[in-house]
Amino acid sequence: MTSPYPLGLRLAGRRVVVVGGGAVATRRVPALLDAGADVLLVSPELTPALRAHVDARRLHWVPRRFAPGDLDGAWLVQVAVNDPAAAAAVSAAAAERRIFCVRADDRAAATAWTPAVTRHGPVTVAVLGGGDPRRAMTVRDAIRHLLTDRKGPLPTPAVAEGAPVGGGGRVALVGAGPGDPELITLKGWRLLTEADVVVADRLVPGLLLDELRPDVELVDASKIPYGPSRAQEEINRILVDRALAGKSVVRLKGGDPYVFGRGGEELLACAEAGVPVTVVPGVTSAIAVPAAAGVPVTHRAVAHEFTVISGHVAPDSPASLVRWEALAGLRGTLVILMGLKNLAAISATLAAHGRPPETPAAVIQEGTTSAQRTLRSTLGEVAADVAAAGLRPPAIVVIGDVVGALDV
Repeated sequence: MTSPYPLGLRLAGRRVVVVGGGAVATRRVPALLDAGADVLLVSPELTPALRAHVDARRLHWVPRRFAPGDLDGAWLVQVAVNDPAAAAAVSAAAAERRIFCVRADDRAAATAWTPAVTRHGPVTVAVLGGGDPRRAMTVRDAIRHLLTDRKGPLPTPAVAEGAPVGGGGRVALVGAGPGDPELITLKGWRLLTEADVVVADRLVPGLLLDELRPDVELVDASKIPYGPSRAQEEINRILVDRALAGKSVVRLKGGDPYVFGRGGEELLACAEAGVPVTVVPGVTSAIAVPAAAGVPVTHRAVAHEFTVISGHVAPDSPASLVRWEALAGLRGTLVILMGLKNLAAISATLAAHGRPPETPAAVIQEGTTSAQRTLRSTLGEVAADVAAAGLRPPAIVVIGDVVGALDV
């Protein structure tokens, strides 16, 4: 057998025909859509996942069996049926029109093969295994491991994501997750490995910082002097200055950048200075920390909503933007961040406005880490119980019947 000639097809706006609506098509269509292809799907029936693409108008669906005219104007055809005769008919129509044809049922009869693919930011690696898909996948997985190895990924130099073509720096606002270093997203971790400068918050998992390259400038944002407002101004200045100097800057935050993280303020400061920004959402502690303690923030027939509240301002403070009396009337789950200092006032205010004192409550300290501690109590007793147990920030408070929903 002759060796295949590898190519990277640029399919944006070009017609690709997929014949078949089963599991193989379900796997292949997302990559075609991601490449911007104009996908025509021909099949009498579809999987629910493919139907969702049709309903969202991401592709065109012809609900019938294949006809040769379906290939008119096509650049590529993917045959995803397990009927050899039907697949051969598609192959013949494609050959007649000189259109490359991928066959899921018979690689030897195909004029093109789909490689095993792994992606790492701007880098795409496609592996062909000489007609053996298992061999291709094994090699692909080994390369993926090298690309994503936290102990030393392969370098993938390229124009930084979000940076203008031709040079210039950029800023990425990256959520590091709730505390477990493995809960950062793949995209966030990749940008961290590419960074020249990292501006990190106090609650960022320390192991992530230990993995930075030796030449990375690390700015500990928790040690910037002045009050909160002045410190934020200084952080904004550092982000902008380093980016304008051509650096790749990651602003690394605990949780999610936009959940009480001041990410919006930093984005606005960069935008005003003309610095491109990439926002990478993080796993928010408001959901992840209760989950790690066995508390789902919603549960069927228990809670149909949950509300995330910042408790850093006391309920009776003129600076508070929270309508505590309205929250007390809700039946769902309350998740309070940064509320340990004001927990006595918060619980008393909720009880005073009608939330039953016997409502279950939980407090989770340093959730998702090896130092996690969980306290179960009630709304009426939680503040005293926290003080007696010596719990300290960072901690998440959960109030609602979901606290006991998974007890067995």
